[in-house]
Amino acid sequence: MRTKTILVITLLTLGTIAISACQPLTPVASATEGEVAPVNVEDTENVAAPAVAGSGNAYGMADGECDGTCDQQGVGGHGHGQGGEMGGQVPAFAIGEISQAEADGLAFMREEEKLARDVYLTLYDTWGLKPFTNIASSEQTHTDAIKALLEMYELPDPVTDDTVGVFTNEDLQALNDQLVEMGSASLVDALKVGVAIEEIDILDLIEYLEGTEEANIEFVYENLLAGSENHLRAFVSQLEAQTGETYIPQYLTQEMYDTIMSASNARGGGHGQGGHGQGGGRGNQN
Repeated sequence: MRTKTILVITLLTLGTIAISACQPLTPVASATEGEVAPVNVEDTENVAAPAVAGSGNAYGMADGECDGTCDQQGVGGHGHGQGGEMGGQVPAFAIGEISQAEADGLAFMREEEKLARDVYLTLYDTWGLKPFTNIASSEQTHTDAIKALLEMYELPDPVTDDTVGVFTNEDLQALNDQLVEMGSASLVDALKVGVAIEEIDILDLIEYLEGTEEANIEFVYENLLAGSENHLRAFVSQLEAQTGETYIPQYLTQEMYDTIMSASNARGGGHGQGGHGQGGGRGNQN
């Protein structure tokens, strides 16, 4: 059964997620005051969309991208530039033939990353918690990276309307509506929604990675996977600070979860071919 189907079936029980007691951590201040406790990790991924060899164009997240405790300057929190500006150019490997399953996976991930962006933007509007808006900026870069792959392989883009909360995939449309409703109940519920999205995103990316040997697709999926692991650590840190309890994974195995949580934040990257080199821009942090 696909993990997205599992998510639809089981999210109704999210409000009763089992967590075990531990020594309380410093609680996060009220979101209405605009103050939040610092998270324990930074989202320093450098996910970039593929560029055709020789183009010299780079679309990527500045090295200073963060997960909730800093502000950034740039377009939507991420940079668009050439060479030594913001971003790092993804290598354009030889473009091979891909299967229908690979094409379907790209279409699904394009909207799944948009779903993460849209839910986080909506929950930020509700609670004012900075990790939501900063991670939403990262998710924008993720969905842009998948869009670039769709263009590279001359595949249709399922995102015909980029309005927040609007989806072509009916399952994702229903899921978006459900997640927003759940996350609007309380700040803790909103953080649980964030954790759930990242757990499922990780599982889907692993599944699609196992189903492709196309280098361009593998490169982008691996960078997105690193980003989702960073986001998971950030949301878990905030959730545990809010509740004073240790989170128990709901979709990942405990072993997978422990491995991710014990790792340091990953930074994507790669050397561009035929362009202006790697970007070295950083977002400004407050």
